Amino acid sequence: MSPDKGEWAQQSGMDPFFKKPEYSERSEREGEETIRIPLEDALDLHSFRPQEIPEVVEEYVQACQRAGFAEVRIIHGRGIGVQRRMVQSVLSKLPAVGSFHDAPAERGGWGATVVYLRPAGPIPSE
Repeated sequence: MSPDKGEWAQQSGMDPFFKKPEYSERSEREGEETIRIPLEDALDLHSFRPQEIPEVVEEYVQACQRAGFAEVRIIHGRGIGVQRRMVQSVLSKLPAVGSFHDAPAERGGWGATVVYLRPAGPIPSE
């Protein structure tokens, strides 16, 4: 079971949010603010631009691992499978990921990916 986001934040002294990475093209960044997203055990990618997804997935998985989550679900949608392949390609390269698979039907089927995270190392003291 995943820890309560407030509980892990108090124990670790960490912020229970992760920041949406800023898009790298200057024309896209002008006037945009960094968006803080509550850290929960599921992330719906429908509100992100396709070019943001690899970086968002990486940041989200790393934040969840640091927070002590053992399992998360990434909702990418069904469509024709482009987002699914992109998400699963990113996951296959991340050291924080132990394994992943398409979600069972009751949790989104092939429109979502369930990710099992490796335990994080000790939190460094500052």
